Amino acid sequence: MKGEKVISAKNPGWTKLDLFCKGLRLDPSCDLEADARPIQRTRAGLGSGLEMILPDDVWVNAPVVEAFAENSPYCLHREDGKYILKHDGEARFEVSLPARPAFYAQRTSSGKLMSQIGVLQGTYLGIYPTKMCYYWTLSPRQNCKFCSVGLNLGREEALEKSVDDVLETVLAARRDAGITFVHFNTGYQKGDTYLDDLEPFIRAVHDRTGLLIGVQTPAHPDLKRYDELKKMGVNNISFCFELFDENRLREVCPGKSEYVGLKRYLDAIEYCARSFDTTNGEIIAGLESPASTLEAIDWITGVGAVPTVCVFRPLAGTDYENVPPPKAEDMAPIFAASYRRCMERGLPIGIAPNIKVSMVMLPEEGRYFLENPKEYRLKRMKLNAMKKAFGLYFNSRLKMG
Repeated sequence: MKGEKVISAKNPGWTKLDLFCKGLRLDPSCDLEADARPIQRTRAGLGSGLEMILPDDVWVNAPVVEAFAENSPYCLHREDGKYILKHDGEARFEVSLPARPAFYAQRTSSGKLMSQIGVLQGTYLGIYPTKMCYYWTLSPRQNCKFCSVGLNLGREEALEKSVDDVLETVLAARRDAGITFVHFNTGYQKGDTYLDDLEPFIRAVHDRTGLLIGVQTPAHPDLKRYDELKKMGVNNISFCFELFDENRLREVCPGKSEYVGLKRYLDAIEYCARSFDTTNGEIIAGLESPASTLEAIDWITGVGAVPTVCVFRPLAGTDYENVPPPKAEDMAPIFAASYRRCMERGLPIGIAPNIKVSMVMLPEEGRYFLENPKEYRLKRMKLNAMKKAFGLYFNSRLKMG
């Protein structure tokens, strides 16, 4: 990665990464109540920032409520009705703020606010429909130390969600926000019941909507269960094993290390990569050495899966709230390498219609960290053709749904 020229005020990918690492201050001129989506910390907590759209349609969830953001060089201003992102007082970009979706204020037939059932994260709907992750219920707790799910459920997010609650919210989000993808997430459940818990929700959404469906759970010991998920209509399966260094995994994620373990995650990724449209291995950059993160990327892409690389965010109230975030300069080579591996191995990145993710760098956004922006031009043209074909298929499926 030596020689990469990515640190540029004109580079929206670099700005997204730098915002993850430094956060964002809000000038008093901002009117977020009128102009923006609410700042809601849901699921593992990464949605705690402000949703913004940078140039080139790059979506970012910029940290604003965490302590480290108070000293950020980035500040958002509202001038003549426009939002300007400034860096050290100098205007960098005009940005847009996605509006509060109409369905957030609506209630399901059971009386629950839809904003506490599902939350837009970028352009997709994220839903955590099951009970609290088991690691948070133990005494002493064995939760992942960066995670805030135990601080959110029952507060900013409904603790119990019925199939009807979820289906009504999904239909409203499709109507109001044009979503194409619903992502179900759950933590660990004693007895490995998490897939059992999710299946009624998956079936209902698939049968009624035709939308793309993603599932993220701990790795199940019975790999044949993933064959059943595929038959139900699941398109994407992802596994957050977080850290490739097993010693660091044991330290940072004690419950995950003890009750599931790295090997089970890797076995599940390798198995699912053979059959699902896409399989993702999700890791966190900034909590282990860059060399270990790069090794994880090589392994993930080597089995035909796509890496999802999160940038560590020290969330308020978590065990790691005072651990400093990583530096963007150290993270940029990781995203360049991730993009390169995906392109070299012909992985299908960026082909799903209307999916913009604000909380992580998308694999295809790794192109912003290359010295030569035209690198892999022919392969990108092939991916664009695949995206067009997949979009036609998806639209036909929606009509049937």
